[in-house]
Amino acid sequence: MGKPMGFMEYQRELPQDRNPLERIEDWNEFHHSMPEEALRKQAARCMDCGVPFCHSGIMLNGMASGCPNHNLMPEWNELVYRGLWKEALGRLLKTNNFPEFTGRVCPALCEGACTAGLATAPVTTKNIECAIIDKAYREGWILPRPPLQRTGKKVAVIGSGPSGLACADQLNKAGHLATVFERADRIGGLLMYGIPNMKLDKGVVQRRVRLMAAEGVVFVTNTEVGRDYSAEKLLREFDAAVLCGGATKPRDLRIEGRELKGIHLAVEVLGANTKSLLDSNHTDGKFISARGKDVIVIGGGDTGTDCVGTSLRHKCNSVNQLEIMPKPPAERGPDNPWPQYPRIYKVDYGQDEAAVLYGADPRHYCITAKRFVGDDQGNVKEVQTVNVEWVKDDLGRLSPREIPGTEKAWPAQLVLLAMGFLGPEDNLLEQLGVQRDERSNAKAEYGKFATSVKGVFAAGDMRRGQSLVIWAINEGRGAARECDRYLMGSTRLT
Repeated sequence: MGKPMGFMEYQRELPQDRNPLERIEDWNEFHHSMPEEALRKQAARCMDCGVPFCHSGIMLNGMASGCPNHNLMPEWNELVYRGLWKEALGRLLKTNNFPEFTGRVCPALCEGACTAGLATAPVTTKNIECAIIDKAYREGWILPRPPLQRTGKKVAVIGSGPSGLACADQLNKAGHLATVFERADRIGGLLMYGIPNMKLDKGVVQRRVRLMAAEGVVFVTNTEVGRDYSAEKLLREFDAAVLCGGATKPRDLRIEGRELKGIHLAVEVLGANTKSLLDSNHTDGKFISARGKDVIVIGGGDTGTDCVGTSLRHKCNSVNQLEIMPKPPAERGPDNPWPQYPRIYKVDYGQDEAAVLYGADPRHYCITAKRFVGDDQGNVKEVQTVNVEWVKDDLGRLSPREIPGTEKAWPAQLVLLAMGFLGPEDNLLEQLGVQRDERSNAKAEYGKFATSVKGVFAAGDMRRGQSLVIWAINEGRGAARECDRYLMGSTRLT
């Protein structure tokens, strides 16, 4: 333990975010950094528990408790407290290929399971993680380290999201020649075109991609395997393949009026917005603008928040977010004890910005859209909703029931559907003949990651369904390990 009783001596503190009214004027990251002395005090709050639940990564009540990657938080917290930043970096990179990503976008499962949180408040682990890797880049400690020896084996990695990048990084470390195929024009998958710039600056992604390329990873963009590059050719030209294409089939809302103009899937809006920002700083007009419009976001979660934040930066007239689920409680309920991840009410950056601008959280709970209404030109002009209550059936299963008399009409010239994803797209999996599970994902056992096709592995959202960046990294590393074992008969990868 770096400082006994540090968790009692120091209060939990996070860096101040940029002022909401200031940050909605640009697309820059909204977090400020903390001085090193302040970070060392926060690291001193780590108790170095006898049983550190923060890196347990176990499943409790259907949710992960602690970090799935088993990051060594107590070790690098103590090293930061002692000012040994370079040593802390070594412990951080031992289990996490991309702490600059998770330090920005992870929901911090580790903090939900932090033992200090039982007595006071959890350690600011996510912020310290980000500070370590950002300092490492500033100090020039992150340099290309290509493998000393090559195995002569070639592996194709399909998809360049966090699972694909982690897989390729590990395979390259093992000496294999990893080629990453990406159908978009830039590498990064959801890191590039799914998460807005104000949450994850794309320069951070491109910096890591350049490093991996310097270490020997080959990146191929604008190439969709299964269309531009056949599955048959893939199996013929590579010794193995790892499918990391994500769960990119979005959930739609097929209600009356869905055909009206102005109703879009969130993934299309966010992706086009970022591409236009990177290509031309939005001067090309190749994005769906919310300027001057009443925006309705249907769905919660991170994607819904990103839609709110994006709409505000476009200078929308108003924005409201509809969620069918009940509002979470302010504190843990009796059915959600520590060390489970806390299912409590939180205000994310987009809701914080909307509240400052309009005076209230834009989220409305226990409400569902019934129909879209259009004008004479076929444009959406209104969303009609009804409130719901959640009731149990005879088997104890909860389902929503409409409440008569709660119908409401919301003005809307732009509707963004942010209701999650149903699973991977069909084309490549069908061409390869990969078996699917009951949720349509590529069927491959966790820990083994091998599909029904010899030499083909699957990882990330394509295997497990829509999930978190940290899980994607975990699975990409695991698939690389098993692919290496398949190619070489044994593996040193973890």
